[in-house]
Amino acid sequence: MTSIPAPGRDRLPSLTGLRFWAALLVVLYHLSRQVGTVPVVSEAVWYGRSGVTFFFVLSGLVLAWTYDGAHVPAKLFLWRRFARIWPLLAASTALSVAVWAVMDRAVSLKAVAATLLLVHAWFPEPVMFTGGNPAAWSLTDEAFFYLVFPALLALLAGRRARTWVWTALAVTCATLVLWPALSGLQPTTRSWALDYLPLTRSLQFVLGVVAGLALRRGWRPPVSLPVAAGLVIAWHLALIPWHHAVPDALWYSPYTASQWLSAPIFAALICAAARVDLDGRRSGLGGPWMIRLGHWSFAWYLIHEIVIRAAVFHWGKPAPGGATLLFWAGVLLASLAAAGAAYQWVEHPAERRLRRIGPAAGRPRHPQPPSPVRTH
Repeated sequence: MTSIPAPGRDRLPSLTGLRFWAALLVVLYHLSRQVGTVPVVSEAVWYGRSGVTFFFVLSGLVLAWTYDGAHVPAKLFLWRRFARIWPLLAASTALSVAVWAVMDRAVSLKAVAATLLLVHAWFPEPVMFTGGNPAAWSLTDEAFFYLVFPALLALLAGRRARTWVWTALAVTCATLVLWPALSGLQPTTRSWALDYLPLTRSLQFVLGVVAGLALRRGWRPPVSLPVAAGLVIAWHLALIPWHHAVPDALWYSPYTASQWLSAPIFAALICAAARVDLDGRRSGLGGPWMIRLGHWSFAWYLIHEIVIRAAVFHWGKPAPGGATLLFWAGVLLASLAAAGAAYQWVEHPAERRLRRIGPAAGRPRHPQPPSPVRTH
């Protein structure tokens, strides 16, 4: 048996560095849509909400890599995840509500409560996504993933490699089927079902889980990190002509496709980055500053839209051109600095305190290396 994983992070440092770039993609997406566009950059990140898909896949992979064979009790696992995400969720929601109040915008207490209880993405009403912290909807999905993960790991961990392959193919095909199958729904309901609902988004998490199990048991992806990164870039560039040809309001527009169809590409990128670390090579993603920025990425994700909202309210939207670029730079720096402070003084210390008062980890066991992948 392996020992219970320690709270330490960065066993695969390149994945920590990748978190920063995925968060940056989301931040640039919101800047483009809520502040104003910057030539070339805005077109490339117009569907940068796909960065959330990256995080869903990454979450499944890292959890499977960390907990496969560790025999961690579900109660301990869930407490660790609560300690990881809830303190900063509560702090950022309070900040968000304060900014709404300064803007003299009505705040739904029901929506705030749903946000803090991590259930608001289960409701199709748009007010649920603006009453608390709008960016926090994805944490409802993550909370659902955490709840099902122990059972999912028990179901998949002891299987042969072909089971993982078939599972990956099944969730990918389910994505391709659900997208047009739900096209007949009313647009608001369709958007909720495809873009927010934890049940549908869990397909991306499951893809990450099977990839993490395969990596843990010795499988290595056939594509290199530069090739995988090139595929991600090419995918987002391919969305540009698609965007010009099809309005976002239509079901076959790139808005939902950018989030749903990108999961296998992001899985390839994450696995390729992990392979670099496992092979003992350097990727440029695992340096001290990249790891630091990766640690800040969760806070950045939760805080950046609040900073954008406050800045636009105070100064108004900038004029096109250099003023927009300067506004972007100010928001990027201010929100990233706020994220660093939030990580240092809220997220990290609160997580450590909650871990100390939570369920005991028990006596560590002597670790054994993971079994190799069984191919038949």
